[in-house]
Amino acid sequence: MKGFNILLVFLFGFISCFAQKDSNTILSKETDYGVYYGEEFALDAVDQQKEVWQKYTSMSISDSLNVQFKTKVKEVCKVKGCWMVVELPEGEQAMVRFKDYGFFMPFDIPEREVVLNGMAFVEEMSVEDQKHYAIDAGKSADEIAKIVTPKRTFSFEASGVLVPN
Repeated sequence: MKGFNILLVFLFGFISCFAQKDSNTILSKETDYGVYYGEEFALDAVDQQKEVWQKYTSMSISDSLNVQFKTKVKEVCKVKGCWMVVELPEGEQAMVRFKDYGFFMPFDIPEREVVLNGMAFVEEMSVEDQKHYAIDAGKSADEIAKIVTPKRTFSFEASGVLVPN
């Protein structure tokens, strides 16, 4: 009987390994407009960078706003595509994370235009979080050591991203 129980535990563990979804899966859907990652969305209210920048600059920490906007990708997480940095006017950037970590972006999209759909917000990023993202981005130890103060950041939680054709 003891051998049978061990066999059941082994089989259960083996089957559960195959039943788990790969957390590095990039959930995407190709359309005539391009490839959607995450939720597909209608392109009816796409703002330009300057309009979104004006909204960002008038927001205080913890404010949020639903918005769609077109921008250029500057950087993607080199570990698994779990975040990206996009450009804003005046040399600023926004950190983009993905709703419920439900999807990831491909590594080869820096310098490509994308349309983001989701929630824009302003936050204060801790030193620990800044260092974590710097490590994910492959920054040098010297660059990481220079991070010593919290920083006001422009952030975005994307429910969907369109990479146009």
